Amino acid sequence: MIRAENIFKSFDGAEVLKGVSMDFLPGKTNLIIGKSGAGKTVFLKILVGLFEPTSGHVWYDGVDFFSLSKKEVREIRMKVGMLFQGSALFDSMTVEDNVGFPLDMFTTRTKKEKLHRINEVLERVNLENVNDQYPSEISGGMQKRVGIARSIVMHPRYLFCDEPNSGLDPKTALLIDELIKEITYENNIITIINTHDMNSVMETGDNIAYLHKGLLAWTGNKSEVLESDNELLQSFIFASPFLQRLRAKALKGA
Repeated sequence: MIRAENIFKSFDGAEVLKGVSMDFLPGKTNLIIGKSGAGKTVFLKILVGLFEPTSGHVWYDGVDFFSLSKKEVREIRMKVGMLFQGSALFDSMTVEDNVGFPLDMFTTRTKKEKLHRINEVLERVNLENVNDQYPSEISGGMQKRVGIARSIVMHPRYLFCDEPNSGLDPKTALLIDELIKEITYENNIITIINTHDMNSVMETGDNIAYLHKGLLAWTGNKSEVLESDNELLQSFIFASPFLQRLRAKALKGA
C-alpha cells in the first residue's frame, strides 16, 4: 500500500496542497481527478518522489519514502513504473531500445535476457514485430503502448500514470484504459492514475480521489460517483450534458 499522510505543498508562499491524506491499494486502479490547478499533478509528483512535500509523509508499504537514503530511494525506484503524458519516448531510439532502457539503467542482465523480457512485455501490449521501428514510425496509440511496455518491463510493484489518454481518440483511449486495468489486476500492482478523462473514471475507477483547490473533496468508486451528492464533484463530473443524462438515468433506476 502507498499512504499519503497530511501532505502540504507550497511554492513561493502559495499553498497548492492543504493536508491531503489517502491510501492507494494493490490490485486496484486508483484515480486522482480534479480541475486544472486543483493540485493533482503536484500530488502525483510527490507520490513518485519528484517533489518533496512542505510537510507530511508518503509511505511505501510502511516505509517513509522521504526519510530514506539515496541508496534506499534507488531500491524503491527500481520497483516503480511510470507512464508519462505523451509517452515520453526517446525519438532517436528504437522501440526495443526504448522499452529496454530501464533494464540498461538498473540491471546487469545479459543482452539475451533483456531481449527476452522486452519481447515479453511488447507481446503483452499486443505489439509484436515492431522492435526496430522508431516512435515517429508508429501511431500515437502504439506509442502509448510502448510506454506501457517500458513502464512494466522491470516487474513494478507501483505504477504511476500521468494522463495516459492524453491526445488519443476515444476508441484508443478505451483500449489503453483496459490494458492498464488488466495489467493492474494480473500483477496486483498499486496503480495510481492522474486523469481528467471521465470515460476513464467510469471504466476504471476502483478508487477515486477528487481534489479541489488543494483539498481532498471526495473519495469513492465508479459506481458511487454517479450518485454522489457532493456539489463540487457534481459540478466537475457532470459538466457535459451526456453525463448529466447518464446520472439522471442512474438515479431514476435506483
